[in-house]
Amino acid sequence: MGRIIRTGDTPAKRRNAHRRSCAEVIRLLAERQVIDDEWGDMVAFLVLSLRGIGETIEQSALAWDDRNYWKKAEALRHKWLWTTKKSDEITQLIVDEQWQLIATELISLIPYFADVTITTITRGPDWWVGARRALVKQFEKTATIDL
Repeated sequence: MGRIIRTGDTPAKRRNAHRRSCAEVIRLLAERQVIDDEWGDMVAFLVLSLRGIGETIEQSALAWDDRNYWKKAEALRHKWLWTTKKSDEITQLIVDEQWQLIATELISLIPYFADVTITTITRGPDWWVGARRALVKQFEKTATIDL
C-alpha cells in the first residue's frame, strides 16, 4: 500500500496564513499616522488572526495528544500561549477604546512575527472592513454567556 499524502487544508497552512496576515497588518499599522475607524478594524483583524493561530495550535496539539505525544502537545501549547493572551488583552482594549495603549501592545507583537518575510502586501482593506464591529459583537456575546 502506498503512502497517503494530504495536500489539502492543514492547521499548519492556516497558521502560516494567519501569521502572514498578522505580519502584514502590523506593518501597515506601523506606517499609519492617524488612529481612525480603519485603524480600529485593522487592529480587530489582527486580534481575529491571533485567535486563528491559537485555534490551529489546539488542533495540532490534539493530533499529538491522539498519538500519545502529550509532552510534544503541551510544549506546542506552551510555545504559542501568547497568542490567546495577547488577543484577549487587545480585545479588552478595543472594547474599552483605549487606542493609545493598543499601540504599545502592537509594538510588543513585532518580535513574534520578525521571521515572516513580506515583500508585497497581499491583504487589503476588504480583509478587515467590519472586523471591529464583529469583534465587539463576539465580546458582548461571550460576556453575556459568562454572566
